Amino acid sequence: MALPSYAGTGEKLWYYTYRLLCGLIFLFLIVPIIVIVPLSFNAEPYFTFTREMLALNPEGYSLRWYDALLSSEEWLRAIRNSFFIATSSAIISTALGTLAALGLSRRQMPYRTVITAVLISPMIVPLIITAAALFSFYARINLANTFFSIIMAHVVLGTPFVVITVTAALSGFDQQLIRAAQSLGANQLTTFFKVILPLLLPGVIAGALFAFITSLDEVVVVLFLAGPEQTPMTVRMFSGLREEISPTILALATILVGISILLLTSMEMLRRHSERHRGLTPG
Repeated sequence: MALPSYAGTGEKLWYYTYRLLCGLIFLFLIVPIIVIVPLSFNAEPYFTFTREMLALNPEGYSLRWYDALLSSEEWLRAIRNSFFIATSSAIISTALGTLAALGLSRRQMPYRTVITAVLISPMIVPLIITAAALFSFYARINLANTFFSIIMAHVVLGTPFVVITVTAALSGFDQQLIRAAQSLGANQLTTFFKVILPLLLPGVIAGALFAFITSLDEVVVVLFLAGPEQTPMTVRMFSGLREEISPTILALATILVGISILLLTSMEMLRRHSERHRGLTPG
């Protein structure tokens, strides 16, 4: 938003100072992420810029670390594990979180505040406590070091994001539409799939993406629950940073940054589509 013509000196000073501070904060947050991208093309096995790279010499750049990543069965197995766990947990989290948000949106729902606090508590409780508790539980029932335990643990972490996003989408939902559909003879299942879900779909998809990203990025809980066969790429990267310094990790990190940008762009497009659909912004 541009400054109005009648803005005073103090308002102009604050206007530009505020934007300068926002730009500096943005650079502080984004530069450490961006710097790994050129380092992943380093021709040498270092985590620093070589003289050839600084001089923009083509010989200083190489795709060797991407080739090493895609030709390593250990890395490929870790990537497959991560996407299998993230996809499975996102699907379950989306289903549970959507149903929970719909139930909590009803005024006659008893103990709404208490139930909501319990559902979003995994976002507040420190991960190390959650990980220790989950490991203790699954170890007692002999399900530790299995894909099931990891997926269910990620469901616990991802469901709160779905509940929040779907609840936000429900804030602009007209409950009269449900009554109108039922007055026309639609049963509850038809009403859900024909009326409720299409209007909530942007929020549901956004929650699913948040749950997917949360699972894909999670490392603390997996360190407690994963065995050698269930090791995801986050744990593999964590172990690699401790045991071997290889730019292969930077290559995978660059790919993950690209995936994150695509997912965030998709969520922003869904948000704008939802606002236009609800009439909050002009089409």
